[in-house]
Amino acid sequence: MEFGFTTAAYVVAAVLFIFSLGGLSGQESAKRAVWYGIVGMGIAVLATLIGPGSGLLLLSLILIAAGAAVGYQLATKVQMTQMPELVAIMHSLVGLAAVFVGFNADIMINTMSTLFAENGQVLGAVKEGTRHTAIGLPKEIYNDLSAFGQLIAKKSSVEIGILRIELVLGIWIGAVTFTGSVIAYGKLAGRVDSAAKKLPGGHMLNAGAAALSLILTIMYLSGSGSWTLVLLTLLALFIGYHLIMGIGGADMPVVVSMLNSYSGWAAAAIGFSLGNDLLIVVGALVGSSGAILSYIMCKAMNRSFVSVILGGFGGAQGEQMAVEGEQIAIDADGVAAALNEAQSIVIIPGYGMAVAQAQQAVSELTNKLRAKGKNVRFAIHPVAGRLPGHMNVLLAEARVPYDIVLEMDEINDDFPDTDVAIVIGSNDIVNPAAQDDPNSPIAGMPVLECWKAKQVFVSKRGQGTGYSGIENPLFYKENTRMFYGDAKDSVSSLLPKID
Repeated sequence: MEFGFTTAAYVVAAVLFIFSLGGLSGQESAKRAVWYGIVGMGIAVLATLIGPGSGLLLLSLILIAAGAAVGYQLATKVQMTQMPELVAIMHSLVGLAAVFVGFNADIMINTMSTLFAENGQVLGAVKEGTRHTAIGLPKEIYNDLSAFGQLIAKKSSVEIGILRIELVLGIWIGAVTFTGSVIAYGKLAGRVDSAAKKLPGGHMLNAGAAALSLILTIMYLSGSGSWTLVLLTLLALFIGYHLIMGIGGADMPVVVSMLNSYSGWAAAAIGFSLGNDLLIVVGALVGSSGAILSYIMCKAMNRSFVSVILGGFGGAQGEQMAVEGEQIAIDADGVAAALNEAQSIVIIPGYGMAVAQAQQAVSELTNKLRAKGKNVRFAIHPVAGRLPGHMNVLLAEARVPYDIVLEMDEINDDFPDTDVAIVIGSNDIVNPAAQDDPNSPIAGMPVLECWKAKQVFVSKRGQGTGYSGIENPLFYKENTRMFYGDAKDSVSSLLPKID
């Protein structure tokens, strides 16, 4: 009965998770999709707490309450600008959990092998017709085992071998995910230099560490002992660190998506080790969706998916083209005058808008312009901000109508017919060097061609190159004017001037 209830609950939870992922593909259905995920997770936790093999209920409830308290504090205090680094650090916890579960599985296998040997038996010696009973263990000893111990006691030698493979994969992927996510968090939070940096030897170090990991895996599966897992973990920790350190700040949205995929596969490996079907399903969903999103991000940035997996991109390819001209500033009166005269306006939001929390002011400006009969639309690049969908969430929060928020492919051809393009806190996604300079770090990356508009206004704090450190020729073009200052204050100053 218990197994039937747990299986049914897991099926319902898995279906809800699938609905949640499907609903997140559209802004209109996203809120409902989040609730699908919440309910699905609630069902999964409840089924696990009261299902077969459950134990230490009081401790489990205390840990759940502590985790809920931490989650609530994060949800109420973390700003939208901090969401990318929050996601990255959460990925690290999944990776670390995979490492712990993998080592726990190895310890349990060794413990069970010793226990069987003390009773004159061999772990994995399952006989025909006794598939679901422990072989050779006295009943009182078998009944005193944990649920995981009983699970291992029933496995055949082939299944024990498969479990060893699963735990090795879980430990390796989890360790790579852990250190990679910690470094990604550091870069996104500004605590680690965002520039692409590698140790002498670069990719050869990563390749050598991966080769040694494979050798240690073979040694472990051949019975060399648990010390091989310790060394393999250290190598995987290094690979995660070195991979992400070798990726420049301009490419961090891809990194976050990629680490999301890694954490999913780590969770799936945990599910295999624990014999938990729901963890396998959920891990596969997260891993595959993260991989697909990484591919989409790579395509949007003209990156090779393989190069993302290997790390070490995001740096200059040679001497970059010199930028000629000067940045010409404009005040609020000048921008407001152009907006009052314009009929077609495109607003391009970026991470600077998130930092300044200017989305509400931008929404108010949009409403005033649309009330005057002007055609106002938003252009969203696939990697705007530091997390996929970052700008869409901000605009939805500010109640900007969904139908005027367009993706790059939908709006890029309209810039030649646009009177005014307003860039708010963006750099790389509107950088013409992607098309004009083959030595640029973002060469070949599809960008929003806003410089083709009649007038371009760039809302920016100062003349710096921004997070990625890449110079932008857009700021020096004849039809571009720099609207310096905090984005929220700058946009707010326009509101009373729109008549």
